[in-house]
Amino acid sequence: MERDATVQGAAAALASLPLMGPRRLRAVVDAWGFTEGWARVAAGEARSHPHVAEAMGNDAGELARRWAAAARGVDSEEVARTHREAGVEILVHGGDRFPPALADDLEPPVVLFARGDLRALDGPRVGIVGTRRATAGGRQTATELGRDLARAGVRVVSGLALGIDGAAHRGALHAGSGDDGRPGGPVVGVVGTGLDVVYPRRHADLWREVGERGLLLGEVPLGGAPTRWRFPARNRLIAALSDVLVVVESHERGGALHTVEEAQRRDVAVMAVPGSVRVGSCQGTNRLLVEGATPALSAADVLTALDLSSCDRLPLDVPVVADPPSRPAPRSATDPGPRRASPPVAAVLEPGDADLLAHLGGEPVPLDRLAVRAGIDLGELSLRLARLELAGRVVRHGSAVEEVS
Repeated sequence: MERDATVQGAAAALASLPLMGPRRLRAVVDAWGFTEGWARVAAGEARSHPHVAEAMGNDAGELARRWAAAARGVDSEEVARTHREAGVEILVHGGDRFPPALADDLEPPVVLFARGDLRALDGPRVGIVGTRRATAGGRQTATELGRDLARAGVRVVSGLALGIDGAAHRGALHAGSGDDGRPGGPVVGVVGTGLDVVYPRRHADLWREVGERGLLLGEVPLGGAPTRWRFPARNRLIAALSDVLVVVESHERGGALHTVEEAQRRDVAVMAVPGSVRVGSCQGTNRLLVEGATPALSAADVLTALDLSSCDRLPLDVPVVADPPSRPAPRSATDPGPRRASPPVAAVLEPGDADLLAHLGGEPVPLDRLAVRAGIDLGELSLRLARLELAGRVVRHGSAVEEVS
């Protein structure tokens, strides 16, 4: 397949058309390829292929006219040159530099726009996501997770949004600013706008730093404004790029939980930070724990899920998760991690941990029922169960737990 400026420009020009989402763009390219697809659309012939017409929906005629009008006078090679001069690389699916993690995805993007170093995608990658309306404790947790994972050489992937996303990126970027001088790892920011359209605007400095020290990546060409429908598409890229996805804080609905759904579709391990049931921004994460997500009490837990627990760049006995003042900070622990079996390791139990065993009764008990029996909230229950699991006293079965006999 051609991968010159003509193809790149056609891909970018197609992606810039109004309401040209990933599904419609895929239909056009599958039908005709990049250069012919651009020519057909510019000539008002988008409906001439049945698969493209189907992707365009009920208003295909009006949409075809809008596309043709928007394409009028646009030189696709000039589009490619504009991106190149702005320091933005156009990556077409099937090209040599297209990220392998996305090339083989369930819904691979047709074209990507990148600013920075693609080597930021090399090595283990952890997605850290959560609500924009995070608590101070949640932001601190995200910062410390990002920092310590980056110190361990993990690539932190997030969406550069307010709240949890931005905190995780800042932690990773500033990982080398401590007294020990250990460098951080590259970060990956996945965005839903053109790489020249900073959103949110207050993250302008963060965008610049991510592009300079890591990688900015998205499906939207230069000039693409923030549009609501683009962000679910962005979330699937975060999930696809993640070896493990960590949710720090989430309400019962929101973009973070959509990213979880995309991760589950791809068999990506999902972890969640426990929180108080009295805090609205912890309701979604606590529900994930009830449904079987693995508690993330520290960066060490995440490294174990990545099979990096032997990494010597992060002492595994250093707790990194900062909890809200309303509940005690957990002692550090190394969780067995999702989808992997590990032998029990030494764990320090706290008063009340072993009392949970009396409520199990020798059979698997759902977490929400166990919380009622024990008279504690789901956040505290998850912390206690994590320590018991590390001590080899209990075992998780999805959203239930059972005492080890």
